Amino acid sequence: MKWGICMTNIAEIRAEFSRLNDMQQKAIFRTEGPVLILAGAGSGKTTVLVNRIAYIIKAGLAQPWQILAITFTNKAAGELKERIEAVGGEGADEVWAATFHSTCARILRRYGDRLGFTSHFTIYDTDDSRRLMKEILKQLNIDEKFLSHKTVLNEISKYKDKMQEPKDVKGIASYDSRVKYIAECYAMYQQRLLTSDAMDFDDLINYTIKLFEQNPDVLEYYQNRFKYVMVDEYQDTNKSQYRLISLLSRRNGNLCVVGDDDQSIYRFRGATIENILSFENEFKGAVVIRLEQNYRSTGTILDAANNVIKNNTERKGKTLWTENPKGERIVLHTASSERDEAMFIAKTILDGVAAGRSFSDFAVLYRMNAQSSAVEQSLSRSGIPHRVIGGHRFYDREEIKDMTSYLQVINNPHDDIRLRRIINRPKRAIGEATMTKVAEIGAGIGESVYSVIRHASDYPTLARAASKLEAFAQLIDGFVEASQSGDYSLAELYNLVLEHTDYKNYLIAEKDDYEQRIENIDELSSNIIKFQEDYGDDATLGAFLEEISLMTDIDNYNADADSVVMMTLHSAKGLEFPIVFIPGMEDGVFPSMATIMEPGELNEERRLAYVGITRAKEKLYLIKTRERMLFGSTTHNRESRFVSEIPSELLEKTGDENVFARKATIGGVGESRQSGRFDPFAMKKSAPKTAPSSNKYAVGNMVFHKAFGKGMVTSVTPMGNDTMLEIAFDKVGTKTLMANFAKMEILN
Repeated sequence: MKWGICMTNIAEIRAEFSRLNDMQQKAIFRTEGPVLILAGAGSGKTTVLVNRIAYIIKAGLAQPWQILAITFTNKAAGELKERIEAVGGEGADEVWAATFHSTCARILRRYGDRLGFTSHFTIYDTDDSRRLMKEILKQLNIDEKFLSHKTVLNEISKYKDKMQEPKDVKGIASYDSRVKYIAECYAMYQQRLLTSDAMDFDDLINYTIKLFEQNPDVLEYYQNRFKYVMVDEYQDTNKSQYRLISLLSRRNGNLCVVGDDDQSIYRFRGATIENILSFENEFKGAVVIRLEQNYRSTGTILDAANNVIKNNTERKGKTLWTENPKGERIVLHTASSERDEAMFIAKTILDGVAAGRSFSDFAVLYRMNAQSSAVEQSLSRSGIPHRVIGGHRFYDREEIKDMTSYLQVINNPHDDIRLRRIINRPKRAIGEATMTKVAEIGAGIGESVYSVIRHASDYPTLARAASKLEAFAQLIDGFVEASQSGDYSLAELYNLVLEHTDYKNYLIAEKDDYEQRIENIDELSSNIIKFQEDYGDDATLGAFLEEISLMTDIDNYNADADSVVMMTLHSAKGLEFPIVFIPGMEDGVFPSMATIMEPGELNEERRLAYVGITRAKEKLYLIKTRERMLFGSTTHNRESRFVSEIPSELLEKTGDENVFARKATIGGVGESRQSGRFDPFAMKKSAPKTAPSSNKYAVGNMVFHKAFGKGMVTSVTPMGNDTMLEIAFDKVGTKTLMANFAKMEILN
């Protein structure tokens, strides 16, 4: 077959795609003109994109190198290219399947000299940009506490998304001194990049647009080269990306975009849903093809998703359907608290595994990272393998590691590793070179770092930093004295550390995402309060540190391991799981409090709910609580409006609908959930039950666990009202479990 000449029998070519449904085939064979493929969740959009390219090649409509397929991540681009090569036939490897950034870099390597760059220009990553902006702030005498380098860079990125140059920002600054400073930083930043023959990621797209607009011959070359332009995940594009693909596809007009307006959830990254909503207006004569048949989920799950998303005002409209079975009803579980919520998740998973399920069948999806803490704790205590995707385990997050390191050093001042982590957090002008000298002295005399810094003035090589080192040692001494005095509870000691280190203000000054980090810091306070409630007089600092070490060290699992997956709803987009839990289905949590009063933001939250619901293939659990401790405070929230949008016949309600809430703080007062008034008996009504005796286990006991099978107890360590057990199981190896959570049968 010669390129540009159709095969004699197009019918034979089309027959190769007969396995696809009617709408998928329509999308594949509609090759000319602008096309919007509205691909619902689980409708096979990538399959359509790959097969559309294969059809264009096999039908001789274009040579492979005349096809440009753009997506968002290198991984997605690699998978797309691999699948195209598998089905596209001869020459399919020449298709341009790439991300926006790599496509632009390739063009700029060839024509960047038109803009003052060489073909060897450097691409600055985030760290490079931060270092440069720090220098600029110093040069302009701008205090980081007034305007941090991260804040400036974030604002510059937003301006670049909108294709606004420094002169444009200066024009809109008016009397806003903050914007004026940012505009000045922006101008200097761009000049320094140009001088350094460098671009950042946003520049790659904007300079390509500028190249095309200022050099008609270059634009004409690429317009002629790319006869067909296709864009995946179109709902995630921003204004500059829209402008780029508009320029590339203008001559031939063969632009095909694939996306789902109902899954546009990245507004905070600059994505604009208007690109997909206004496609027919921007590209005249556009054809819209809806892929509504879902191959992933049960009918019940899809009915729930359709009923939720239909309440949005910003959408083009479609209804998912499936030939899959109706399936089980969605479980709406009411828990008394976030701990009860987490225990329900753990118990349900263990029951499922005992019935033959794999741990990897289960996913826990949450609105905010702070929700993961209680779930991680419950899974760890139950011995359930789990991993966090798209984020860090709660106790592995930087700010949590900092605060727990303070507690570790208070508990053991001679812990050199953790002391070196915190000695300059917050900043105390104690540099790495100084600490290297301290470590060398300690190694030479056989003393710990702490011992050396307490007497730093005794060592001539530390003379310049001695006062700072000894001041830090005095701070730690004060904490140690407080912890040993018996005058402070564990929670009060934690607050003492926060106050005297001024750690929250450090986060505000140094971290662009300080709000989320402070939320995590407050969530650690919640965990400490709960630990005190659980362990009473045994809630010592050492016991708490051992507890959290169990949570982080219980097991290491790789991405392919049989383990439960935990992630935010944003991270879950594009994935699917047999069984999904979505905790926190309460107004104020999901949707978040910040979005409830703003219609556009609430629409995006509802799209996020739609994404979460449609991740489930077979079974979906929505969980709400009567009270929830989050960020150090206890709240009593109403049921999420997204739950109320699901028809009751699709739901199976479990849990206690009549739980009375109580204040989850030490010495707090009770409050009736129904009346909202003070209830003097609420504390008594909802007081935690005495923990079951867990000292019945002994080394050598043979036990049976419903998920892990038979095993032998090899270690028994009392911990407050619970016992930590190490058990060698026949099938899954050694596990560390908390006895009160394990619920095992003793066989001998």
